[in-house]
Amino acid sequence: MRRSVNDAGPRIFSIANQKGGVGKTTTAINLAAALVELGARVLLVDLDPQGNASTGLGFAPTDRIKTTYDLLVDEQPLVDTVVPTEFPGLLLCPSSADLSSADIQLISNEKRSFLLHDALREPQVATLSLDFILIDCPPSLSVLTVNAMVASHAVLVPLQAEFFALEGLSQLMLTIRDVRRSANPDLRIEGVVLTMVDSRNRLSQQVEQDARGTLGDLVFKTMIPRNVRLSEAPSYAQPVLSYDSASKGAEAYRALAAEVLQRNPIRHRFKEEAV
Repeated sequence: MRRSVNDAGPRIFSIANQKGGVGKTTTAINLAAALVELGARVLLVDLDPQGNASTGLGFAPTDRIKTTYDLLVDEQPLVDTVVPTEFPGLLLCPSSADLSSADIQLISNEKRSFLLHDALREPQVATLSLDFILIDCPPSLSVLTVNAMVASHAVLVPLQAEFFALEGLSQLMLTIRDVRRSANPDLRIEGVVLTMVDSRNRLSQQVEQDARGTLGDLVFKTMIPRNVRLSEAPSYAQPVLSYDSASKGAEAYRALAAEVLQRNPIRHRFKEEAV
């Protein structure tokens, strides 16, 4: 069964890498916050059973009434699971540990790979007036990650500046290819963002050179540095942009958001309607 996601509505990006510890959730939170700061309206969908994106935006497990588990397993409407955050323009669909059993519970569901696709395209979603939906995927190539890719227009890949970084991309690329063939022929790679970069480190320089030589323009110009403030911000349940607005980490995510917006300009839908 092949479906197209070339439809109207917000741009939908999966933030994915099957390797843990590469800055995936950090990128999801801070790119979302930076896009909002630049005028976009963003929904962050936490599809990781660890729920770190939800915690990083100030939602303790006991605060999460309805979650992505309810969205997928019980097929609750998206608008019933979305909650506002403390940051105007940034909405969250939180996660919970229950999501860790989703692979097993969805195995008999014939449309299991399309649950998130369909949920993000319900007519009521238009009432949220979203410009972007960012999906924080789990660090595995599970049915949850496949759901995210089937639902998305593109995949944004955080890539840690470390030895063998590029080799770790091969399985992710194969999964993207399989999703294109089976369910979402329009899925593309939005870009690869180098994370945890130490410009003084020869290894980081070599990884950047190799990545740009291999992937070309797929690699964002912006690189995310190793930054203490980026590491501290989640413990204060804030994006780094609000925790330390002047930090190098905050400036890097603003630059990344500007690149994303340059590639995907915001549609000024309200002005268009008024004309």
